[in-house]
Amino acid sequence: MEKVLSPEAVRVLGVLIEKELSTPEYYPMTLNALVNGCNQKSNRSPVVEYGEFQIRENIDELQRHRLVGHAAVAGSRTEKFRHASAQHWSLSREQLAILASLMLRGPQTLGELRTHTTRMAPFESIEHIAAQVETLAALEEPLVVSIGRSPGQKGERFAHLLEGPEALEAYTLAAAASDGGRSAGLSAGVSTQIAEELEEVRARLSDLEEKFEAFRRQFE
Repeated sequence: MEKVLSPEAVRVLGVLIEKELSTPEYYPMTLNALVNGCNQKSNRSPVVEYGEFQIRENIDELQRHRLVGHAAVAGSRTEKFRHASAQHWSLSREQLAILASLMLRGPQTLGELRTHTTRMAPFESIEHIAAQVETLAALEEPLVVSIGRSPGQKGERFAHLLEGPEALEAYTLAAAASDGGRSAGLSAGVSTQIAEELEEVRARLSDLEEKFEAFRRQFE
């Protein structure tokens, strides 16, 4: 990767991409909307509590890398921001959705990516999403990389490279520690089934939260 971003800046950029693809009527985003998007309790890993000052610093960081800019919106006096990821890396909507999901939720299998990108860019099949992931990994400056399987999982996991290769080791160690705690006394098959069911529940909760947020914004 040519550019190495802080985890906080990655979260901000991921939110901008996600909101543009899933709720374009509320994009570009205000500073307050970015704070709320970064601090969502579902569809985020890890869950964080960023303040406006911190988000502002992250925006400045992304602007230096020419990944985020101000947006001029007719009739609006509030400062708003948009991302330039598609132009910067020459990415399709599908590739942006995959990248945003990895930025907001961490490493995922192809099946998890397909579930979590539904609102941004629905994929017809696992083969379709696999082809897009392969493209992202084969770029001259790769944006995605395979980090192998997590203990108890059947599928190969993929992670973004926006924070640099050093961050991948932390992902691997965290996954191993988490699996050790969850899997004690459980067979690999049962553990995998529970994990899949939890992912489905989280995806449904995320969808409900997005719909509620869209409903709430109608009254702002």
